[in-house]
Amino acid sequence: MPSTLVDSHVHLDDIAFADDRDAVIERAALVGVDTMIIPAVDASSWSRIRALCATHRRLFPAYGLHPMYLQQHAPEHVDALPAWLDDANVVAVGEIGLDFHVEGLDKPLQRDYFSRQLTLARERELPVIVHARGALEEVILTLRRVPGIRGVVHSFSGSEQQAEQLWRMGFLIGLGGPVTYELAQRLHRIVTHMPLEFLLLESDAPDQPDSAHRGQRNEPARIVEVLRHIAALRNVSEASIAEATSANASRLFQLDRPAS
Repeated sequence: MPSTLVDSHVHLDDIAFADDRDAVIERAALVGVDTMIIPAVDASSWSRIRALCATHRRLFPAYGLHPMYLQQHAPEHVDALPAWLDDANVVAVGEIGLDFHVEGLDKPLQRDYFSRQLTLARERELPVIVHARGALEEVILTLRRVPGIRGVVHSFSGSEQQAEQLWRMGFLIGLGGPVTYELAQRLHRIVTHMPLEFLLLESDAPDQPDSAHRGQRNEPARIVEVLRHIAALRNVSEASIAEATSANASRLFQLDRPAS
């Protein structure tokens, strides 16, 4: 197994890891997952994520307001976000985006939060970590209206044409457990033929386990299973996928920049 892998999207601060978080990190390290990006979901999670990342050298925070947690957000949270983004360790604005899959989420309000956070990301030259469930077409159109914006659409579930639109814009797509399922034929086609420089591996733990762990709590160590499936689909070595996706994450999030 390759020496280093990046989990580009893991909610390690989640209460699901309250009892064994250090063991989860250790299990990940044992299989080469030594770097993790921890995106926020609401303002109350920002301090928790900052404290967690301060205790481990290769955990990196992203701060943002997730569309599924709309009822927990307030306009003043967006006003407070710039001060958090000025932290030297921050690597992205996220998790942000649109979710039209969940019933009852105010679409105009989602759009307002998304737009304001995209503006902050552009001003600070930070990438964005984008959630786009049931709203990918509008997300793509919104991103087009923000020149210079870059980032990743995580847990990608769109069409081959939408994937191509994103990487033509310079956006990466994050893939995790769902790509390991036999019925995920569209994802299989996408990952087989896409330019490798636009791929990131992610767990989205504690959610979205791979097919071998269906129904269980997910964790970062299991992106190794995602890696194996992708390497098999592309008929290349696991080491080549590991090297490329880790380099992609390092480039997007500037993980190897000098410490301030």
